[in-house]
Amino acid sequence: MPKYAAFLRGVSPLNAKMSELQQCLETGGFRQVKTVLGSGNVVFDSRAASRESLERRIEAAMKKNLDRVFATTVRSIEELAALQAADPYKSFDLPPKAKRLVTLLHEKPQSKVKLPIELDGAQILCVKGTEIYSAYVPSAKGPVFMALIEKTFGKDLTTRTWDTIGKVVKAGGG
Repeated sequence: MPKYAAFLRGVSPLNAKMSELQQCLETGGFRQVKTVLGSGNVVFDSRAASRESLERRIEAAMKKNLDRVFATTVRSIEELAALQAADPYKSFDLPPKAKRLVTLLHEKPQSKVKLPIELDGAQILCVKGTEIYSAYVPSAKGPVFMALIEKTFGKDLTTRTWDTIGKVVKAGGG
């Protein structure tokens, strides 16, 4: 059975218990459900289906079982492992303290954007399919990278660190 990861936008330990999310997906018919970290990353097994179909099922399960919905973005563990193997960051000269980010879109951007784009130490480096690769150096200005990403690509997306993607792949057996 294929393995997938759901990335839920806006989840933190303050607004959702991972055990409740896990139970919610299990009740929704998903198997081998595991949460990864405390920020809305869920690995699960399901019969092969489109991303959109899985996202709708997960959001319906949240509405029914949690009485709230977090915007959901799904990728197969196989897709995420391929992203890791390709490592788009290796072709960029990033500062040693740079944090690497992957933003997951639901569909490819409609318009071409001239990259890289930079704002206060945050850079959008490249777009590959439905993924945006960025980096930033932490500073007193806070997470300016999200303002840059949302200004450029809108808000129908979710962002995770490169390290989190690796932990999700590992949890999914990839």
